[in-house]
Amino acid sequence: MWDRLKAHHAATRDRAILDLFSADPGRAAEFAVEACGMRLDWSKTNIDATARDLLLDLAEAAGVGARREAMFSGARINETEGRAVLHTALRNLDGSVIVDGADVMPAVRETLARMESFAEDVRRGRFAGAGGAFTDVVNIGIGGSDLGPAMACAALAPYADGPRCHFVSNVDPAHVSDVLAPLDPDRTLVLVASKTFTTVETMANAGAARDWMARVVADPATQFAAISSATEKAAAFGIPADRVFGFADWVGGRYSLWGPIGLSLMLAIGPERFRAFLSGAAEMDAHFRAAPFGANMPVILALAGIWHAQVAGLCSRAVLPYDQRLARLPAYLQQLEMESNGKRVAMDGGDLPVESGPIVWGEPGTNGQHAFYQLLHQGTRVVPCEFLIARHGHEPQLARQHRMLIANCLAQSEALMRGRGLDEARALMAARGLSGAELERQARHRVFPGNRPSLTLTYDRLTPGVLGRIIALYEHRVFVEGVILGINSFDQWGVELGKELALTLEPMLEGTADPAGKDGSTRALLAWLKG
Repeated sequence: MWDRLKAHHAATRDRAILDLFSADPGRAAEFAVEACGMRLDWSKTNIDATARDLLLDLAEAAGVGARREAMFSGARINETEGRAVLHTALRNLDGSVIVDGADVMPAVRETLARMESFAEDVRRGRFAGAGGAFTDVVNIGIGGSDLGPAMACAALAPYADGPRCHFVSNVDPAHVSDVLAPLDPDRTLVLVASKTFTTVETMANAGAARDWMARVVADPATQFAAISSATEKAAAFGIPADRVFGFADWVGGRYSLWGPIGLSLMLAIGPERFRAFLSGAAEMDAHFRAAPFGANMPVILALAGIWHAQVAGLCSRAVLPYDQRLARLPAYLQQLEMESNGKRVAMDGGDLPVESGPIVWGEPGTNGQHAFYQLLHQGTRVVPCEFLIARHGHEPQLARQHRMLIANCLAQSEALMRGRGLDEARALMAARGLSGAELERQARHRVFPGNRPSLTLTYDRLTPGVLGRIIALYEHRVFVEGVILGINSFDQWGVELGKELALTLEPMLEGTADPAGKDGSTRALLAWLKG
């Protein structure tokens, strides 16, 4: 199947995407899928009907359907760690899910109820700090314990009527210092988000926050809560069990926003809106589980990604939300995609026969237009782009600016596809009075190759439910890509080696261990930095 796809790509790679619309007046409708109140347009790609059918056949041959059902049913599809993959259960608030013969949903619902009770106590001032009701919440975590809630709190700012939420992740002391500096210690609640309560960066920052609070608060632990399954370690830190919110090992870190890791979001927007967030994701789950592949939004998004990265060999993917409040979405999707599918070993332990996941990056529009879009339009590398845009914003008094935003989003996707030929550029220069060699020189600088692919996801307005649908869409996209590539998208062994080496290097920086076993470069760097 891969050979047929690559052969078809080779035969059609120089074809103009724009010509596909001329050949098929119905292409815009045929190469779009609508679900859960959103529309995914994938017509501005070089995928034609033949390529689409081959991609759909690839998904069928890879067993995406069976693997999908295994995931939702609680099978241990994370085979290298022997775990089920059930982040979907955290938003499946009706029904049951059986793992090892037991229904996990009562515990999920009980934890959600505890979160809601705690959130209401904080939001209404029933649980308060030494100085009164909490005005600020600081979430201390890293990776999935930070990227998800930080992104979601920014995205749903119009709905935030609770305490202000702040996020600390980097072990760099500048991060925790800068976040805490303007806050009032006796009215600040700290959430320590670490499943094992041993994450090095998180625990270092938690200790720094406790010391900061101790300057004002007699017992700082009274203003801490833990998002962890290690209740004994949390208790040793001073946090009682009624303020510890755990989750099962079948919830991976980068998929954990839907449960206790989302507590900061619940504190910001309230339990009712948090449930709307979960419901939005559950809607996308139901669509993904039931819709035929050809009309299945996560499957189509995944197949477009497979076409660009593995078939066309385009190793980069730009995520471009024309929605300022989704500014952290590209970083969130970086982890989701690159930690999940940045693998080189197949499920059977052999070498991966195709390229793995692409490099994911991006910034919100229109900022990016004044930064890296030059490379997108005229650089030597083709970067597939994924645009996101809402029909409506949250600022009706600034409706014209939102129209400008939409116009810029649509213009960029059109310009990437359409480009500008040399003859058109010559005409522009001639209209400016240039001629001869100077006209030719200036015209060449204004040529846009075009034929650069993009997809556009549209939705009505960025609400809690819509954000839930968007995140679930991308989660399932990563799952489908992983199944097709034949890898385990739910482990992350690649993060371990650097952590292990860091533990050996810290004593060398302290001067309590000999760096003799290190390479020459590392020894020299250690010597200079110890200075």
